[in-house]
Amino acid sequence: MSPSDRSGPSDARDVFAAVDLGASSGRVVVGRAGLDELALTEVHRFANRPLRLPDGLHWDIGGLYQGVLEGLRAASEYAPRSVGIDSWAVDYGLLDASGALLGLPHHYRDSRTDAVAPAVVERVGAAELYARNGLQYLSFNTIFQLAAAAGSAQLRGADTLLLLPDLLAFWLTGVPGAEVTNASTTGLLDVATRRWSPELLEAAGVPASLMGDLCAPGDVIGTLLPAPAEHSGLDAATAVAAVASHDTASAVAAVPARTERFGYVSCGTWSLAGLELDAPVTSEAARAANFTNELGVEGTTRFLRNIMGLWLVQECLRDWGLDDSALPGLLAEAAAAPPFAALIDAGDPRYLPPGGMPARIGAHLRETGQPEPADRGALLRCVLESLALAHRDTLRRACKLSGRDIEVVHLVGGGARNELLCQWSADALGLPVEAGPVEATAVGNIIVQARAAHPGVSHAELRRLIHTTQRPRRYEPAAGTASAWDAAAARLGLE
Repeated sequence: MSPSDRSGPSDARDVFAAVDLGASSGRVVVGRAGLDELALTEVHRFANRPLRLPDGLHWDIGGLYQGVLEGLRAASEYAPRSVGIDSWAVDYGLLDASGALLGLPHHYRDSRTDAVAPAVVERVGAAELYARNGLQYLSFNTIFQLAAAAGSAQLRGADTLLLLPDLLAFWLTGVPGAEVTNASTTGLLDVATRRWSPELLEAAGVPASLMGDLCAPGDVIGTLLPAPAEHSGLDAATAVAAVASHDTASAVAAVPARTERFGYVSCGTWSLAGLELDAPVTSEAARAANFTNELGVEGTTRFLRNIMGLWLVQECLRDWGLDDSALPGLLAEAAAAPPFAALIDAGDPRYLPPGGMPARIGAHLRETGQPEPADRGALLRCVLESLALAHRDTLRRACKLSGRDIEVVHLVGGGARNELLCQWSADALGLPVEAGPVEATAVGNIIVQARAAHPGVSHAELRRLIHTTQRPRRYEPAAGTASAWDAAAARLGLE
């Protein structure tokens, strides 16, 4: 922060609480931001266990809310100035006119949209849909979820739709709304006007009145209602602030860039690879390449593509009955395995559902005439090399489509811990990769709150602060490997 905005490292006005919800767990992190300080402390972590019910896969939103309150109680001893909530995108809850929740929110990996999504695209027209919302085709986008819910009792009885971070904020404050970075993932926002699109809402079969008023990162949503204030131990005057509530938007906000010529990979369960632009790219070429235009902080556009990411690794571990403690040994085996023995398309939708991941990878390799990995280390090498190639292909295509050149790639999120993935991404791209911060989503959540509290501070200043305090690790492309990566990309038909 600029000297004039510094309150001092012991001043509670510079302490913020971030609620960060991921696909497998949630946590509450306390962050302190000052002139030369950006320090995070995780005060509570809780499991996020989806529920398989007779009508499909759902989120246990009540359990998540309870975890949030417990986390805020742990954060209360730090007296945070405000609280911000981020989570994954697209999923939503429906409320009736009294504000009561109508059933548990569906999980985006539920299969109910599989047949509906193509029908919506055919009815509207793929080019028209992309021209309006600028989104990559993903069968679980909110527009397709709503089309799948058409005629249901919940949708007929709904008065308000809230995306999950907005739903939790509503339970804390009693104020409904729709934060714009997350709203931009629904397929219902006009990418040019940044407002809800009547035409897209009609295509989904929902009235405009269902959608909340839009707010921007940094806006104050409200203060705590008496019950959550009591349960959390926070002062009732504590503000709940809108942050970049789509977790990828928060992660990109935390990219510690020192130049405008950067690409990013937000790597966790998903790899989201792309560029930060001033305006969307909605050309036919961008649509054909399946790129998305989602909104970021400061009016930016996140021009990116979804890749399956470390979900592939997580699901292999689960299938093998292993946890993350086994990963270092498996990575050592992967490093020793023969390079480029087998490769997959890491963006293939066959890998979206949970379960049986090693078998599905094996089937994919057999279909493409490649040998199946001899052991777990070789399979892991196949996955990580394929992810590095997907990072390369996506970023190179993004540069061509946008006319933007890059000189460095920032890999943030949990994948920044994976040294093989970081090094192989640098080798595949032929560009340096700066890895970190690992806790990018929480960092982005905190800095949006900090900037709202100190409006004279620029986002570029905060990015420099992140680089100084979080110390990303730099990976240079290994000499003499370019031709091998070029040949591997050619095998998959990639850039």
